[in-house]
Amino acid sequence: MIRLEPKNLSKLSQRVKGPAYDRALTKQGIVHIGVGGFHRSHQAYIIQQLLQQGIDLDWAICGLGLRKEDFDLYKKLNEQKGLYSLITRHPNGKIDTEIIGAITAYIWGYETPEMALEKLANYETKIVSLTITEGGYNFSRNNREFDFTHPDVLHDLNEGNTPKTVFGYLTEAARRRMTNGIPSFTLMSCDNIEHNGDIAKKMFLAFAERKNKEVHQWMLKNMHFPNSMVDRITPTTTQEDINYINDHHHFTDLGPVTCEPFIQWIIEDKFSYGRPSFDKVGVQIVSDVTPYEKMKLRLLNAGHSVLGIPGALHGYTTIHECMLDPVFKTFMRLFMDIEATPTLDPVPGIELDNYKQTLEERFGNINIKDSVERICSESSAKLPTFLFETISENIDAGRSISMGAFIISCWFYYHQRGMNEEGKPLRIIDQMANKLKINSKSPIDFISNLSLFGKLSTNEIFINAYLSWTKKLDKGSKVRHLMIEIIQDCSV
Repeated sequence: MIRLEPKNLSKLSQRVKGPAYDRALTKQGIVHIGVGGFHRSHQAYIIQQLLQQGIDLDWAICGLGLRKEDFDLYKKLNEQKGLYSLITRHPNGKIDTEIIGAITAYIWGYETPEMALEKLANYETKIVSLTITEGGYNFSRNNREFDFTHPDVLHDLNEGNTPKTVFGYLTEAARRRMTNGIPSFTLMSCDNIEHNGDIAKKMFLAFAERKNKEVHQWMLKNMHFPNSMVDRITPTTTQEDINYINDHHHFTDLGPVTCEPFIQWIIEDKFSYGRPSFDKVGVQIVSDVTPYEKMKLRLLNAGHSVLGIPGALHGYTTIHECMLDPVFKTFMRLFMDIEATPTLDPVPGIELDNYKQTLEERFGNINIKDSVERICSESSAKLPTFLFETISENIDAGRSISMGAFIISCWFYYHQRGMNEEGKPLRIIDQMANKLKINSKSPIDFISNLSLFGKLSTNEIFINAYLSWTKKLDKGSKVRHLMIEIIQDCSV
């Protein structure tokens, strides 16, 4: 069995498509913090398409992990010199496999912080991109301000300490670039947060201002933070994916990634120090990404949660299972039509009914076994962006919130019971899991966290709608039966 490593690429090229460019001739113009499956199926894949054309060879990627938990991926990518397989699964059963070589190095900053800082401060680094999840931006859900009380933030604010947080690393890198007369990199968020670039700008500048006012002013003047919208469903890698590479292509890959064929990336044209020719590989460069990102967050991301949270309670394990159930499928589409779409702005070049139909097809892709567990993970970071704001806007406009309130009721029982309706335990992955479990002693306690639920915590219209569903669930009503009740009410 051949191992996936650079010296074997010529042999593997007879079996599967791979890099057609000389990786040794590339320069790492991008440092990406938070390398995971999504980054490798999306941004790294797009950079590979540019490199394959023999253009923009200065824009290869150096991955950077700053957390202790990044060691496993660091070890795998280091062994394979950044190479990995991308398995694209089509709804019709077709499977494409490509070896991606756009990540040409990976630094584990947790162990080698100075190496990480040198890379960030290097003149070749022109973009620093992020997929650090919604929670990684360290803002309060209540007032959207930077949280200076976090112990690692307090550590990084002390002069002379080796950074622990992404804020500490990037502020120190900015200081070195300022001192050495090197232009600022672009800080490009690729996370699922509405106005992700604006949020990144606010949080990083807030930290920098407290840390070093001179650096803060330099960043304010020189560093750009483009908003972006990213989209490609990328399930967690499974043993089945690893076996597929072994069995069908006859080589070993420690870290393959599976994804759907659909891919979309829309970026504002705000860069500090140049950018790749993104537009040559289908990336949309726009002046304002706001309507696109709102559409995606409130339809796709919220749609996932609208399926996943009640799906977990019902006993489904994958999103496509939920979509095979006509009740779940109808409920999700009604949510998109009745509660999500009215909150959206006009989206240039997008016909919303077609977009929603495409979402249904993507969610129902039987070959993308996207787990309900993954969709439900870190919901405390996702729902305030994907769902709470939709509910709040509908309340203000006097529109329906029944389906949104029902999902929050399901989320309450997801934490209170910790098991599905069949009595099987749920594996809950959420940084706030312990706090949410403690607060789930009663429905009111659950929504009392002002920093999480914001003004919904005290909104009488929301509370009444939410309590009406929790009471029915408490009396033994099944999730699916209540979804049917909502669907029937919508048809009256």
